[in-house]
Amino acid sequence: MNTAIPEPETARKYYTVEEANSTLPLVKLIVRDIVELYADVRDRRDRLSAIAKAEHGNAERGEVYSEELDAAEASIPKDIEKLKAFIAELTELGIEMKDPETGLIDFYSLLDGREVFLCWKLGEPSVAHWHELDAGFDGRQLLQHD
Repeated sequence: MNTAIPEPETARKYYTVEEANSTLPLVKLIVRDIVELYADVRDRRDRLSAIAKAEHGNAERGEVYSEELDAAEASIPKDIEKLKAFIAELTELGIEMKDPETGLIDFYSLLDGREVFLCWKLGEPSVAHWHELDAGFDGRQLLQHD
């Protein structure tokens, strides 16, 4: 018999354009941290992979750098945990991280009674686009202003 108590459903946060834009000062900081750390982790992984390939078969030279390589390798999981924590901050705000490389995020919103995403990308001055839930970045449309 399953006696587990079901988790209460969390109500989805729907943003108006004004609400989404008012969160941007905080969101920009979080997204900037994600983009920078994501690029750093990716670059370190690439360098470590290249070093490992270059050092394969040259054990003597590899021993010289092994301590530094071990330290660099050990820092990656810690930074991945930091990335997860930054993304969790966005999730707690009801915001979806779509691309950690470019800083693309989506806010749930309602348009004419249906769910859509308000779309913002790091570097844009404000939330000015939307798209259908299944359309993605390529389906972005400019918001109409009255």
